[in-house]
Amino acid sequence: MHTPYPLDLLGLADIRAARELLGDVVKTTPLIPSRPLTEITGAEAWLKCENQQRAGSYKVRGAYTRIARLSPAERARGVVAASAGNHAQGVALAAGLLGIRATVFMPEGAPLPKVTATRGYGAAIEYAGTSVDDSLEAAQSFAEQTGAVLIHPFDHPDVIAGQGTVALEILEQCPEATTIVTAVGGGGLISGVAVAAKALRPGIRVVGVQAAGAAAYPPSLAAGAPAKLDRAVTIADGIAVLRPGELPFAHVSKLVDEIVTVTDEDLSAALLVLLERHKMVVEPAGGAAVAALLTGAYSPPADGPVVAILSGGNIDPMLLLRVIEHGLASAGRFLRLAVRCTDRPGELARLLSEIAEQRANVVDVAHSRQSPRLSFGEAEVALSVETRGPDHSAALISTLRDSGYRVSLLADTTP
Repeated sequence: MHTPYPLDLLGLADIRAARELLGDVVKTTPLIPSRPLTEITGAEAWLKCENQQRAGSYKVRGAYTRIARLSPAERARGVVAASAGNHAQGVALAAGLLGIRATVFMPEGAPLPKVTATRGYGAAIEYAGTSVDDSLEAAQSFAEQTGAVLIHPFDHPDVIAGQGTVALEILEQCPEATTIVTAVGGGGLISGVAVAAKALRPGIRVVGVQAAGAAAYPPSLAAGAPAKLDRAVTIADGIAVLRPGELPFAHVSKLVDEIVTVTDEDLSAALLVLLERHKMVVEPAGGAAVAALLTGAYSPPADGPVVAILSGGNIDPMLLLRVIEHGLASAGRFLRLAVRCTDRPGELARLLSEIAEQRANVVDVAHSRQSPRLSFGEAEVALSVETRGPDHSAALISTLRDSGYRVSLLADTTP
């Protein structure tokens, strides 16, 4: 693929120049300790809270750096971008601050809160395709037809330089850090982080995390060039990228120590831990680094602090509800049960009383008497139940079966 820039790696001076340009535009986000991750990994663990950045993610860093460097003639033509949400908001915010017209192409089904926020920052919204890659093709066509400047979400030196300012902050806040772990989609963030971190601390490890259903980097690294996936299937829309960028790939292949993958279940469990233990609202992509550490997909050496970047916090509340339920189920704290019992007066009340005696909490209940699966005189009760954990769940099921109920687990269909 032709690129309008050389594929030379950036240097520390590029990241520092971007930081000067960003000035007071972005927040220096908090770095907070994580006791749960420290206990699990055996390494001192910290969270870099880019979910608390302006527009809800690190993306404004690269977007503003890129747009602020446009010439007056380019600014007059406006800018166009493609994104599932975070880059869209970053571009819209940056363009608004600089007084530039912005158009953003988003996939059909992009999270409504991200669409609303992007429009709220002043950008015009267009829908194209079902993936970021589809939207990017539409944005490129729009740029060719109108003259608008394409602000690529990850494949540009200015974007990478802006994202790399995250690492400058990390190493100021935790100079002794020996490992940085971050989510990876197209590769812009990890590229900038690796440039800055490796320049300041040559021995530091930089580890990327991809969603297993959208992991384009492992096959690309094996092939020695960016390779395109046929499809991306993951709840982590922020990193659902089919093909790595040319320039990010050059950085990742030379500077990044390891790329690992996590499942959607791992991501949902990470979001639950962040919500419960840290009171942090994080989107699935934003929790990828935490998921890798929680599950052991990456086990950091205990030779120094590990920093996990929470790359974004823009999650649809409805998805958050489903993810919480799924995370509880994965942790053995949420059960969906089908209980068969005799169809007689008072039987439902007796069943619910038995559950209450076990100190489990019924979330919802549906009573059926007319299913073809049932024998004459039978009824089936579908229940969602909260428990204290796997042992409590097992004890509840055992008690119900001992009481003569036929109990089966219903398949979990979330998120």
